[in-house]
Amino acid sequence: MWSGPRTRSTALMRAWENRGDTTVVDEPLYAYYLAHTDVTDPGRDEVIAAYSTDWRQVANELTGGTLPEGSTIHYQKHLAQHLLPEVDRTAFEGLRHAFLVRHPAQMLASYAKVQAPTVEELGLRQQLELFERFGGPVIDSNDLVSAPSSVLQGLCAALDVPFTDRMLSWPAGRRATDGIWGSHWYHGVWQSTGFAAGQSRTDPLPDHLRRVLDECMPLYEELARYVLPVLPADTGDTGPAAPPAPEVASKGSKTV
Repeated sequence: MWSGPRTRSTALMRAWENRGDTTVVDEPLYAYYLAHTDVTDPGRDEVIAAYSTDWRQVANELTGGTLPEGSTIHYQKHLAQHLLPEVDRTAFEGLRHAFLVRHPAQMLASYAKVQAPTVEELGLRQQLELFERFGGPVIDSNDLVSAPSSVLQGLCAALDVPFTDRMLSWPAGRRATDGIWGSHWYHGVWQSTGFAAGQSRTDPLPDHLRRVLDECMPLYEELARYVLPVLPADTGDTGPAAPPAPEVASKGSKTV
């Protein structure tokens, strides 16, 4: 699952982990990304010390090995900006890919509460590159919180994975699977027990973020063309189909 920051990606990871048949991994390329950029995220040195900074080692672990007993799905929560240019994209060909997007104005307003991001740090450029290479379902963060059952059913169907309503709620609190950066970013998720729409920020963005927004919008609008439709509640109507994704090779195993 490739997303940008502040897209409710950790809540989506919670949904998959709560299925009972899924092993999750939280931003496995983050330490590599921090070690090879000058990004000054909170807890930077601690993350670099605690996790592998070798993308090849990380990719091998993500695409090989065996799952714990009882797990049939390996859910990988990735922030797309962690995939720096030197990472060989073919290392991820054996996975099934999916994409979580959010309107850039909302991402910027949320992320800027911690620090001011650049275009590259929002990951939309990388998401579009991966989508054009691998294809896969695209879901919208706002749809996820307004109609979680519909969106998750559509996502599971697109990935050929059975849906379970266990994905709709989870116990509050930390998880052993959370990255150690959770103390800086996950306070809202730790208090959550399901998907809930937050307050939309309506304040105008400052000029330096407005420029970032202008660069992000064409990338977001292209991905948004492929967002899975939200199914009408309690009807058999599937609604209009999303445009077909770019044609790609077989997606391989049930790994997201």
